[in-house]
Amino acid sequence: MTAGTSADVRVLSARDLTAVAKLLGRRPVENVFVDYRCRVTQLDPRWLGGEVWGYFNDGELTSILHVGANVTPIETTPAAAAAFAQRLRDKPASSMALVGSQHMVTPMWELLRQTWPAPRLERWAQPHYTIARVPEVAPDPGVRLTRSAEFETIYPACVDMHTEELGVSPERDGGRPAYRARVRQLISSGWSFSRIEQGRVIFKAEVACATQDACQIQGVYVDPAYRGRGLAAAGMAAVVRLCLERIAPQVGLFANAHNEPALRTYERVGFERTDTFASILY
Repeated sequence: MTAGTSADVRVLSARDLTAVAKLLGRRPVENVFVDYRCRVTQLDPRWLGGEVWGYFNDGELTSILHVGANVTPIETTPAAAAAFAQRLRDKPASSMALVGSQHMVTPMWELLRQTWPAPRLERWAQPHYTIARVPEVAPDPGVRLTRSAEFETIYPACVDMHTEELGVSPERDGGRPAYRARVRQLISSGWSFSRIEQGRVIFKAEVACATQDACQIQGVYVDPAYRGRGLAAAGMAAVVRLCLERIAPQVGLFANAHNEPALRTYERVGFERTDTFASILY
């Protein structure tokens, strides 16, 4: 902080929505998760299930921190990171994941790791990709919106993908009812896409969050018996087309750096790397 300025951190509320939207709008694809959460809940704590903090310089909102199951920094400067980390030290880390742009996550983690317990998993240098055009790869004509009646068919694939990706089942510690409700919600929202043949999920993916400007894909999965056949690229091409037609004009996702087949697939479809994310998982 320079001489002659003042800074403070406080919980944001509905009166801050205009300033929040302006800040998040600087990077609508990378910020889509927090943008979605703010729009849907209108920053009402009854719906947030957490809080959104704002860092102010001379009364102007310059940084944001989403504090819930995901702790996500937005436009976080070193000074803001220090202020946020100071408040976070009293929060239980065991139920949280620190996720966001690597250059914002890193300074916060360097401060938090002094007091928070060791995480279950650290994933640095996760490529973030964006696409805003119809892919040149031919889409898989079998990929479509998942139907409500197919919930019991697709649910096990969602569990398998989550477990394979994160190393823990989403059903652990009594999480089954909440996860089942989440999968049902994605289907009913038109955010679940799949290719299902004779009761078997060959390919699936979901939209995790969306605004009028962007949406974020998650949960990309190909049945292990069908991998290596190019189904992921054709499936993703279909999902991107559907997202552009039905949901938002830009589509983003982030992936693990070690998953080279997935990265090659996204690049083949036409995704371009726009950022680097990091995830600290408990």
